Amino acid sequence: MAGRGTRLRPHSLTTPKPLLPVAGPILIERIIQSFIESLDSELTEIGFVLGDFGQEVEVRLAKMTRDFGANPAFYYQNQALGTAHAVHCAAGSLAGEVIVAFADTLFEVGGRINLEEADSVIWLKKVANPSSYGVAVIDDGRITRFIEKPKEPISDMAIIGVYYFRDGERLKNELAYLMENDIRGHKNEFDLTDAIDRLLKQGAVFKAADVDQWLDFGTIPAWISSTKAVLNRMPNREADAGRFPGSQIIPPCYIGRDVRIENSTVGPYACIGNGCTIKKSQIRESIIREDAVIVDSKLDHSTIGIAVNVDSCEHEIHVGDHSRVGGSLKSAE
Repeated sequence: MAGRGTRLRPHSLTTPKPLLPVAGPILIERIIQSFIESLDSELTEIGFVLGDFGQEVEVRLAKMTRDFGANPAFYYQNQALGTAHAVHCAAGSLAGEVIVAFADTLFEVGGRINLEEADSVIWLKKVANPSSYGVAVIDDGRITRFIEKPKEPISDMAIIGVYYFRDGERLKNELAYLMENDIRGHKNEFDLTDAIDRLLKQGAVFKAADVDQWLDFGTIPAWISSTKAVLNRMPNREADAGRFPGSQIIPPCYIGRDVRIENSTVGPYACIGNGCTIKKSQIRESIIREDAVIVDSKLDHSTIGIAVNVDSCEHEIHVGDHSRVGGSLKSAE
């Protein structure tokens, strides 16, 4: 999770992409929960490959990790040299059974994933545009080949960025081999696909884990649309309708703690963070972060940062933290 998340600006200017909320919990928390629900193995350590995020982020991640019953470990990628380089930065955690995951994607599988009788398991999803992804070629239930962004239609099974390795040390050795021999791939970077392809050619048994749903969070439109998909899977919170007399709550929605909603219509597909105030407004298919104040506004497909004041706006807007937008900027008090 060392990337800067430039396509999610302005929100990623102050919050690393994996710490952005997805209908309540942050993205990285939902990713870890997905592993807990789909694997029989216990997670004992969670290692994070970070950029220059600061001590506050590490404290938050450490607490979250311990809440999951695991130990935290922190590593740093100071140069963006590719996916293989990023994973190798966490060499101290590459031993024994290892899961590698990129922290900008959520997945859902139908039931538990079988890790038996395989040296590695790769999470895959059938896609319409395989030339945009690393793909796996499958023959008789086993993966036989990996190709990064194929120009020819050799497979439509995309690698979603989630991997299991029975022997992390073996993976670490292949990652080191790529860098020691300056073996670069797409964009002149060190690709994880090249490392796992080397393991495959050495006889390692690779199995596929089929993904039912794969949600991307790399851009603002993807953040909104993927949050909608998460809301569709969550139980309808009918109690929300009675929390705010004089207002209409149209499910599915997520409404956090200590929220004030007066004379407004919220939903469908609205996420309202803790401590927000909404007055005389309509909000749908939008993400409103903590402590924001929305007055006399009509927001659709919008994203509003922490402690933002929005007054008299009827546009699609995307506003970073601690900003003031529109109208007379009067207080909500």
